[in-house]
Amino acid sequence: MTSPATSFAALRDDRVVAVVRAPWIPDAAALCAALAEGGITWIEFTYTTPDVTVCLADASAASAAGWRVGVGSVLTAEQAERGVAAGASFLVTPGCRPEVAAAAHAAGVPVVLGALTPTEVAHAVDLGAAAVKIFPAKAFGPGYFKDLRGPYPDVPLVASGGVNAGNAAAFLAHGALAVCAGTDVVPPDAVAAGEWAEITRRARAFTEACGR
Repeated sequence: MTSPATSFAALRDDRVVAVVRAPWIPDAAALCAALAEGGITWIEFTYTTPDVTVCLADASAASAAGWRVGVGSVLTAEQAERGVAAGASFLVTPGCRPEVAAAAHAAGVPVVLGALTPTEVAHAVDLGAAAVKIFPAKAFGPGYFKDLRGPYPDVPLVASGGVNAGNAAAFLAHGALAVCAGTDVVPPDAVAAGEWAEITRRARAFTEACGR
């Protein structure tokens, strides 16, 4: 059986996760298709979007087209279980959430736990995180990832918060496994309006800035 960590290893090649925070997503599968056309195939919906499980179900049903969908801002085991039932293939938390980690392990899906300090990174690793999301990344800058690489050379770190096409490559160069593309690629207004061509353009510009 493939372990959650192994199933998450493909992110080492793709290196970008689109994080969608929008008040309304008119067509989740079309949004995923637009991002995939621009080169981003890892898509994280979040519990800050109303009816996010509906979006997950729609997007995961069409995921044979080549994308992976997960759910973020997961705070409770109940949210984790609902997300997995709706089709989430990975879970993301804003901080270290032991109950979410336990639910993810029980379901056999990888979990990315949020952290900031070296102590929190260690806690996330102890909880079995497939990767550790450093948030807010922009507040500490790319150099912070180089610092964390000293004591944690083998921990997969994901940069989240304030990452854009102008600084994404620097985070990757300083040791981030991957970066999260937020409003720089998926502005809430563009998502709600179904501006798929614009989102494809933004995704392509972001991935090109990352050297892909």
